[in-house]
Amino acid sequence: MIDDLQDCLVIGAGPAGLTAAIYLARFHLKVRIVEDGQSRAALIPTTHNHAGFPEGISGNELLNRMRQQAALYGAVVEGLAITRLRRDGDIFIASADTCEVKARTVLLATGVVNHRPRMNSAVHDQALARGLLRYCPVCDGYEVTDKRVAVLGTGERGVDEAQFLRSYTSDLTLIALDGPHELSAAERAQLAHGGITVIDGPATGFAISEPGAILVEASGSQFSFDTLYPALGSAVRSELAMQVGAEVSCEGCLRVDSHQQTNVPGLFAAGDVVLGLDQISHAMGAGGVAAVAVRNLLAETTPLTR
Repeated sequence: MIDDLQDCLVIGAGPAGLTAAIYLARFHLKVRIVEDGQSRAALIPTTHNHAGFPEGISGNELLNRMRQQAALYGAVVEGLAITRLRRDGDIFIASADTCEVKARTVLLATGVVNHRPRMNSAVHDQALARGLLRYCPVCDGYEVTDKRVAVLGTGERGVDEAQFLRSYTSDLTLIALDGPHELSAAERAQLAHGGITVIDGPATGFAISEPGAILVEASGSQFSFDTLYPALGSAVRSELAMQVGAEVSCEGCLRVDSHQQTNVPGLFAAGDVVLGLDQISHAMGAGGVAAVAVRNLLAETTPLTR
């Protein structure tokens, strides 16, 4: 047990958690930030949507800068996987394999995990780094303008993603991951109207060709694309909050009020664990809102003095 009671424990060190940490440290609060190394932002080769970086910035570089900024004010990110969260009166106790952390408040910024295609890890990582594999068309659809693009998925999610990308390119294909497509007549009509090619699965293999294309084997044939977008959904990492009774939506996202507080007093959440929007700017804004609310809640209980 770590006996030093924290004012706030931030779980997750992506854009939401690190923004909150910077605010909390600058409020002269005792803040501890822990992460398990699964921030999706670290997987971004280059983001061009983040304001202030006209030439783009990699996810890792952005996170490193944010860690450095937090450290300037005494907040340091630690590698620690929290596996259990419970309450003892008004105090939260977070458990990891090696220790427990006590805190007056907790801010969850644990995000979501994308469902990946069945792809060799080395191929996956290389394709991601080269822009041959992308997960967020809102973030980087601009980069695939007029290129050969495939969406891996089916049903409503696959159709919606394909139609979204149709505003960037006319060379678009929807491939089912497992077996034939699960599409209604209306969905097939929508795809046909947009000139989107439909290929049944299963998608059985993925490879990278030179000088740079991603190859997909499906229905006994091989297809070549400039970029592949998996539209396979994601898993919301809200389990810790649920352990102390936090309410979630049908998708598993945490329900919060306008100050990012859950129905559990003292438990806050920000980023994709609340709203799977996959946008750095939104996560940062929510992290800032949550941090201010944490500070004000603590001040109501015990006046903050210097």
